[in-house]
Amino acid sequence: MAEEDCRVLLVQSHVVSGYVGNKSAVFPLQVLGFEVDYINSVQFSNHTGYKSFKGQVLNADELKELFDGLKDNNINNYSYLVTGYIGSVSFLEGVLDMVKEFKKVKPDLLYVCDPVMGDRGFMYVPKELLPVYQEKIIPQADLITPNQYEAELLTGLSIKTKADAVQAMDMFHEKGVKTVVLSSCEFDDSSKLILLGSQVNGSEKKRIELEMPKLNLNFTGTGDLFTACLLAWAHKHPKDLATACEKTIATMQAVLQRTLDHAQRAAGPGNKATAAQRELRLVQSKKDIEEPSITLKAKPL
Repeated sequence: MAEEDCRVLLVQSHVVSGYVGNKSAVFPLQVLGFEVDYINSVQFSNHTGYKSFKGQVLNADELKELFDGLKDNNINNYSYLVTGYIGSVSFLEGVLDMVKEFKKVKPDLLYVCDPVMGDRGFMYVPKELLPVYQEKIIPQADLITPNQYEAELLTGLSIKTKADAVQAMDMFHEKGVKTVVLSSCEFDDSSKLILLGSQVNGSEKKRIELEMPKLNLNFTGTGDLFTACLLAWAHKHPKDLATACEKTIATMQAVLQRTLDHAQRAAGPGNKATAAQRELRLVQSKKDIEEPSITLKAKPL
């Protein structure tokens, strides 16, 4: 199916200023030719890494109201459903209802789940969400993109080595997930991040790894951008996870390096960059989204 015939529905956070959630995901998908609709699970003035933020949180009843509107007008036929940050159990269960209903309308709909729960040992959603993800959401997903800590939470494993990661990915496959990408793992070498992926096609299973340098700046919105780009390239290369990941990482590295350079210039020598100065340089990276220049290659795991 051509990209212009694909309808993608994103359900995640939104900010007025800056780039996280839907603000990080809509633009790259549109640039790559996809028709994109989106529901904002929250609408904040800016992301929560600033000194303050204001805004609104969509509740489960309001989500259902939007869903019913799509259904009533017969415009609920999507090729992909993508979920990111969700902050309550009732909302997450509302998403589960949407997945099931959408798959009735379009059985070949693919559900892409970025199970945003935490990072580096810190959980930033209510712990009650974890069993909902484990027991209800993950078994419905076709592609998932947890980070190392989220994969640990979801599987109950301690992921300290590549072998641990393979075991975790196989656990996800056993739950029915066809494609698993651990977006950023850190093992012995703290100067490097490693992407690990596993894809099942029929009876065939392919695993890949891709090493990348770790940049010395804390970014926000990167997971949302990663998942959007991976969806796009996985659609264009449905049986070639290595190429999809190489193109995704090429875009990520270009965007992050441009953001780092801008933040350092804006802050000035010896000064720490502010949250505003560290916002992703997404629009400035349009060419790197459309035509990523691959410099880091995946290899079999």
